[in-house]
Amino acid sequence: MNKKTEKAAATGKIALNKKARHDYFVEDTFEAGLALEGWEVKALRAGRGQLTESYVQIRNSEAWLLGAHISPLSTASTHIKPDPTRTRKLLMHRLELDRLIGAVERKGYTLVPLNLHWSKGRVKLDIGLAKGKKQHDKRATEKDRDWKRQKSRILKSSNQ
Repeated sequence: MNKKTEKAAATGKIALNKKARHDYFVEDTFEAGLALEGWEVKALRAGRGQLTESYVQIRNSEAWLLGAHISPLSTASTHIKPDPTRTRKLLMHRLELDRLIGAVERKGYTLVPLNLHWSKGRVKLDIGLAKGKKQHDKRATEKDRDWKRQKSRILKSSNQ
C-alpha cells in the first residue's frame, strides 16, 4: 500500500467529486449504499475509485449510479470480466427514494454524486440534491473564494 491509499483508508474517503460543488448548488445530501461485486470492493480498498464523470439517475423508482469508474486490480479473478464503468444500484430507503423522485421530476433538481467513503466497513455514496449553476454564479463563487483567501492572508500578516 502506498501513502495515498493508507491515508484514504485511515480517513474513510475513497473518491471525491470536486466538480460537483463547482457546477451545482447542493441543497440537500443523502447517503446511499452501493450494490457492488467482490472485485469492486477490493479495488475500492486500494483507492481505485473515481466519480468525476458520474451521475445518478432514477429508473423504475430505483436510483442508479452511472459512469463511476472503478479500476480493477491486476489480481482480479480470471473467470470474471470486470467492467469498470458498469451501472451500479444505489441502496436507499423507500421514503428517501420517493422524496428524491418528487424533487427530480417536479421541481427540476439534479442528483449528483458527491463522495464515496467507508462507513462501518461498507461503501457509501453521498448524493447531492442540486440545481445547476449559471456561468455568472460560478464566477461569483470563485471571486468570493479568492477574497476569503486574500483576507486570511492580510489578517495573518497583520497579526505577526
